[in-house]
Amino acid sequence: MRTGVSGVVALLVLLAVIVIGYSSLFTVRETEQVLLVRLGEPVRVVTNPGLHFKAPFVDTVISLDKRILDLENPAQEVIASDQKRLVVDAFARYRIKDALRFYQSIGSIQAANVQLATLLNSALRRVLGEATFIQVVRDERDSLMGKIRAQLDREAQGYGISVVDVRIRRADLPEQNSQAVYQRMQTERQREAAEFRAQGGQKAQEIRSKADREATVIIADANSQAEQIRGQGDGERNRLFAESYGQDPAFFAFYRSMTAYENGLRSNDTRFVLRPDSDFFRFFSNPMGNSSAAPPSQGASAR
Repeated sequence: MRTGVSGVVALLVLLAVIVIGYSSLFTVRETEQVLLVRLGEPVRVVTNPGLHFKAPFVDTVISLDKRILDLENPAQEVIASDQKRLVVDAFARYRIKDALRFYQSIGSIQAANVQLATLLNSALRRVLGEATFIQVVRDERDSLMGKIRAQLDREAQGYGISVVDVRIRRADLPEQNSQAVYQRMQTERQREAAEFRAQGGQKAQEIRSKADREATVIIADANSQAEQIRGQGDGERNRLFAESYGQDPAFFAFYRSMTAYENGLRSNDTRFVLRPDSDFFRFFSNPMGNSSAAPPSQGASAR
């Protein structure tokens, strides 16, 4: 009987030891840091990954992420220094630098996001309110983001948070202003396009006029040279004809007649109404081109 009771007691003691041992151990992962709280009072912060010990039943383990966390901020309307309204879409990256201060001041990441969003909006309005629209959109955007990050980091130090980066994703005009700006830009571009087309048309007209003038001059010079060459050719032809006529008038007359036959009697059904004894066909009736046969000589009659 005593042996059974002893066994039960030993089993209970072993179970209690296991429970106590399990309650005195906790694990820290690579991506987190742990805050030990004893009866509501913070004891220490553990950042080294691995297995660690704590007081069982009295120490509470609060895990906090030590990676870089994201803060997505809704788009906010900001007024620039030149009184232009901007819709700014920004986000921030931060990490928990002091776990004890973070736990004492905020307590959770959700509450930290809410508080940082408020601080980010205030920093955006302060910094961008001192800059112009062009500076925000184009010229000094990087430096403005640096100023916003510095202000937000300075204010977040009291919560144990270190701000790593702040970025402006978009900075646009409100929708109604954007439409007006786009229409004004479209009108301006259309005016510039019409001006460029007019200048191009004027330049094209000048080029065409110059080309026409040069073409007229070139054609006139070419016609003048052609007339000169044609006149020289006609003169040379007439000279050759004169020399030929002087050397053999009969052959020249025959050649001229043959040329007239070739030009006048073509293969397109040309018809002439002439007398058979016309001078035009004199070489058809007499190879010598005489209008009538020469009378026979006396010597021939005698034979």
